[in-house]
Amino acid sequence: MSAPSRFDRGLTDDLMSFLAASPSPYHAVANAAARLEKAGFRQVAETDAWDGTSGGKYVLRGGAIVAWYVPEGAAPHTPFRIVGAHTDSPNLRVKPRPDTGAHGWRQVAVEIYGGPLLNSWLDRDLGLAGRLSLRDGSTRLVNVDRPLLRVPQLAIHLDRSVSAEGLKLDKQRHLQPIWGLGNDVRDGDLISFLEEESGLGAGEVTGWDLMTHSVEPPAYLGRDRELVAGPRMDNLLSVHAGVTALTAACGTDLPHIPVLAAFDHEENGSQSDTGADGPLLGGVLERSVFARSGAYEDRARAFAGTVCLSSDTGHAVHPNYAERHDPTHHPRVNGGPILKVNVNNRYATDGSGRAVFAAACEKADVPFQSFVSNNSMPCGTTIGPITAARHGIQTVDIGVAILSMHSARELCGADDPHLLANALVAFLRG
Repeated sequence: MSAPSRFDRGLTDDLMSFLAASPSPYHAVANAAARLEKAGFRQVAETDAWDGTSGGKYVLRGGAIVAWYVPEGAAPHTPFRIVGAHTDSPNLRVKPRPDTGAHGWRQVAVEIYGGPLLNSWLDRDLGLAGRLSLRDGSTRLVNVDRPLLRVPQLAIHLDRSVSAEGLKLDKQRHLQPIWGLGNDVRDGDLISFLEEESGLGAGEVTGWDLMTHSVEPPAYLGRDRELVAGPRMDNLLSVHAGVTALTAACGTDLPHIPVLAAFDHEENGSQSDTGADGPLLGGVLERSVFARSGAYEDRARAFAGTVCLSSDTGHAVHPNYAERHDPTHHPRVNGGPILKVNVNNRYATDGSGRAVFAAACEKADVPFQSFVSNNSMPCGTTIGPITAARHGIQTVDIGVAILSMHSARELCGADDPHLLANALVAFLRG
């Protein structure tokens, strides 16, 4: 029988609630903001002049959030300690003309976002969530968190080769979900339905950013409940840990300014006004320096002393495919966070970055593991190299080891969220 957990599962329970309540990046940042407000942070608008007062502040932009805590008496050149993450996950997203169908089925036209494991979206009860843009210029979050859509798989009787040759899906033809019956497909039906669901009048919605999500809630798994199965762990697990760590790290004697930067659009390259390759983080950090009466020299000094932990999920060794992993690096779930290394800079970690993370883990009494890709397999990447290159700040890539990455439902160890959050607290406190 396995050893019992060293930890109260309260933080993991809270993560599961956060995952369930955050079916889109817009919901994720709204939930993060609510937690920050409860901890005493206040929202500042990018269109307003900023003051240099101490305390916690945050900026919301679409599906991204940047939050920071200025200790009392912080100098303009005080460096930052940043936890970076991303709010988006691979899924199916609604097209500009969503109403379609054929042969008596009513369907919703979707586009593939990021790199999902397409088979994981088949025969799964799906809800619909995202952001509605209204005629008056405001936005409204929407979440139909019940079985609404389904992408039906072709019966094996009509594809006898599927078990032997594998499933082959055409992204355009085979992934359009059904949501009803009828031969009369009318433009505007889906949006009218969402207006009714949201208590809006007909014609109020003029734009939308909508995506599917599995309505099956997160759950503990296994004989001893050592595992957690749930959606969007890549990368809301890191967002949740970052919010938890930031609110825990606040204090008056900090040598750094702790920051959480959770970006959108990591899964498709980060090149947007809310992505890590955009100006959001740099603008917020610079304005924080200037609001404390700093000049360019202070900005340069602050950035030179800044360190960012780019936290994203990574690959745990898969028991059925161990040959796909590096033979000497087998990260395990519940073994603590992983330090990601790639000498070709797909990850930003170098030796000095390893030392920074090792010091934080030692301070927090948290074990950590190293991850490197098998030389014969292409290596993924993160916001880490982008952040380092764009802002000229030292960046270290870390995360939690999981299975089924990019599936509609992923798997992590039940202790790892706690271990990651503790390591991040130690890092932010410096």
